[in-house]
Amino acid sequence: MNIKKRIAQAPTTTGVYYFKTEKKYLYIGKSVNIRARLRSHVENAKIDSKAAAYVNQATEVSWIVTDSEFKALLLESQLIQKHRPKYNVRWMDDKSRLYIKITVKETYPKVSITRREDDKKALYIGPFSFTKTVKKIVKEVRRVFPFCMQENIGKRKCFYAKIGLCRPCPNEIEYAGDAKLKKALQKEYKKNIRNVVRVLQGKSDVVLKKLYKDLDRIKKNENYEQGIVLRNRIYRLERLINKRNFDVNDVSHYNRSEQRITSLLHILKRYLPDAPAKLERIECYDMSTMSFKNSTASMVVFIDGLSEKKEYKRFKIKSNKAESDFEMFEEVLTRRFKNKWQHPDLLVVDGGKPQVRIAQKVLAQQKLDIPLIGIAKRPDRLVIGDAHLLTVRPPRSNDGLQLIQEIRDESHRFARKYHLYLRQKRMMI
Repeated sequence: MNIKKRIAQAPTTTGVYYFKTEKKYLYIGKSVNIRARLRSHVENAKIDSKAAAYVNQATEVSWIVTDSEFKALLLESQLIQKHRPKYNVRWMDDKSRLYIKITVKETYPKVSITRREDDKKALYIGPFSFTKTVKKIVKEVRRVFPFCMQENIGKRKCFYAKIGLCRPCPNEIEYAGDAKLKKALQKEYKKNIRNVVRVLQGKSDVVLKKLYKDLDRIKKNENYEQGIVLRNRIYRLERLINKRNFDVNDVSHYNRSEQRITSLLHILKRYLPDAPAKLERIECYDMSTMSFKNSTASMVVFIDGLSEKKEYKRFKIKSNKAESDFEMFEEVLTRRFKNKWQHPDLLVVDGGKPQVRIAQKVLAQQKLDIPLIGIAKRPDRLVIGDAHLLTVRPPRSNDGLQLIQEIRDESHRFARKYHLYLRQKRMMI
């Protein structure tokens, strides 16, 4: 197969694509521009060993066109769940994959986000790669078909019932005095859940068709109040299905992140003999201090070129003997690598050669071989963490440098935020 000729035939529209051999799927992805996305995989294969593996092994490259980004997102998760492709790294990592869990067997089924498939009675939709995306899916679907996300039944309507996101509310249903009313409300709630399941399984067209039939029936019966409710529901569902830029981590953000990672890998491979083959996890550290009082440090984490805030860590300097930023920085790095947190593919320190030397010292003490760079200021330049501490000054337009700058700036913001919190807390005592 001539892969370049095959990719040239790909559409420039939204959909799901895949690389496969005769027997198995190697990689499945989605994009708003399938052709451009496939071309980026071929380019990445020149420097990324993972991309090279599935691009070179593939005997078939194909795609499925969808009429919306929302449908592409759901279809991708279904295909990954079904075929479990080897090179969808986030699928292989138990800690990364996310699911929408629906407890369909319960009297009042609940919807939640989870990382485990440990309830045989529940239905799981996924896997998905990004927390932001899953939260957005749940939020948008809930606006169309309200449902409960509380674990326990209470005695009064929940807050979300008051704003129309849990209607009818299980708390209200359970304590309804009239048995006939209770049964009708339970039926309505379970109908909402069935529609939620259908939409998340990619059957939104079927749901829409049924809603339009119900609307016609209601109009004939001249039940105008109910008709308005149903008309609004149809409008919200159509808007959800056709929404642009739905997946905040796909579209332009994810493609841009891949460009930056590719550019940074180019820099590292040029100057570091043991440069990483991939850059999934990047960590950056920054100190925040004022006269050595309330000294703090931040650790920010970027995964696949995007900030992963749930992985951020804050450090309050413990040692009273630390008399300089360097000693405090050494304490923070030592404490970090004594923990059993996942190690980064690249360690970034905010500073020049002195800070890089401290990081090298700590890594050597911990017997760790982690690629390391520093970012010095005025003008921004990279300090390569090798024996020579070579200083490199990429052009300001370089995507790799811009990624490191963004990570450095985020570590500044996070460190300052924690430092300010401690100062304010101290003033209130």
